[in-house]
Amino acid sequence: MDHEMVRMNIPEGSNLILGQSHFIKTAEDLYEAVAGTAPKSRFGIAFSEASGPCLVRCEGNDPELVGAARENSLALGCGHTFVILLREAFPINVLNSIKSVQEVCGVYCATANPVEVVVARTEQGGGILGVIDGSSPKGAESEEDVADRRSLLRKLGYKL
Repeated sequence: MDHEMVRMNIPEGSNLILGQSHFIKTAEDLYEAVAGTAPKSRFGIAFSEASGPCLVRCEGNDPELVGAARENSLALGCGHTFVILLREAFPINVLNSIKSVQEVCGVYCATANPVEVVVARTEQGGGILGVIDGSSPKGAESEEDVADRRSLLRKLGYKL
């Protein structure tokens, strides 16, 4: 078995959701989940099927994000995985809808941070071992940092 790191391309101003699923209708079902939950969002979806023709199936409403999702999926080369790139909404707005899609097995990450995916390769194919999401901690928050965090959450409307 070989290991490699695959860096995800997250276009400027977008967020990435990376997950695992199990059926060819995933791309269309994820489209419905995102569009139905965040109708003003712009997004691209790519799903790598793991049997039959083993194609990357794509959906979305933003050609740039669809293309970037496709390229990320091809770079990963891991069957039954999906990549969603999202603008004009945040993962927090759509994650519960995505996780409730019947064929979704799990979500590895949802972020705007730089992401590296640890991929194992065998003769059969590739599989995601895990993700490196952003940077390592540089310390613990101070009282001032706590106040800043709480203020930001209220400014964004996530807390009262």
